Amino acid sequence: MPNKMRVADEVWLVVASLHQQHADREDFSIGEIMKQAELRNFSEVLPLRSSLKMHAYLHCVANKAPNPGRYRMLFETKPGYRRLFRPRDVYHPDRKGGKVEPRRQEIPQAFHGLLEWYEKEFAHAEADSSQDPLTSLRGLGREIWASEDADEYVSTLRAGWK
Repeated sequence: MPNKMRVADEVWLVVASLHQQHADREDFSIGEIMKQAELRNFSEVLPLRSSLKMHAYLHCVANKAPNPGRYRMLFETKPGYRRLFRPRDVYHPDRKGGKVEPRRQEIPQAFHGLLEWYEKEFAHAEADSSQDPLTSLRGLGREIWASEDADEYVSTLRAGWK
């Protein structure tokens, strides 16, 4: 008999399983997520529930306006690509307090290992600065000061001031 898993929880499990299988990847296309959903069939419902794609596209995505749910289970890295949400991720303000991961008692015990992996390894992993537009600016412009003495440069700029 099929379990009564919530669609949002199934989407989270699908993306978590992709992260575990492809630890070298930061994100996955919605198409890859849907293919994995078919392969894994966490909810034991075929054909897949029609709302699964909409949850991956919008309902579970933390950095999109909620419509209608406030889940923060996934994060859009670029259009059409998702990864699991991390606590440090910026999210839409109307999603504050939204569910981030499945509740242990609401998913089959066979999948509790994915929750443990998420909590211990994924959620608090160091950010890849190449994916963060602000931290990728670190060091920008350092060549300006490579051959200049900062005090001498400022004095030159101030020369002629009264």
